[in-house]
Amino acid sequence: MEFREVYCMNCKKVLGRYNVKFYSEDKIGELMKSTHSSHIREGHQVNIRKFVKD
Repeated sequence: MEFREVYCMNCKKVLGRYNVKFYSEDKIGELMKSTHSSHIREGHQVNIRKFVKD
């Protein structure tokens, strides 16, 4: 299965893992604005990266 992870470089932890089949890039962008906005406001560097699980 293929996932996209929202990862905080400052905290060094995964904030969320979303299945590519159900979440498009637009939906993940909306989630970043709503759910993970506190990290962004605090100046943390948040990345979206690809994760493949066998």
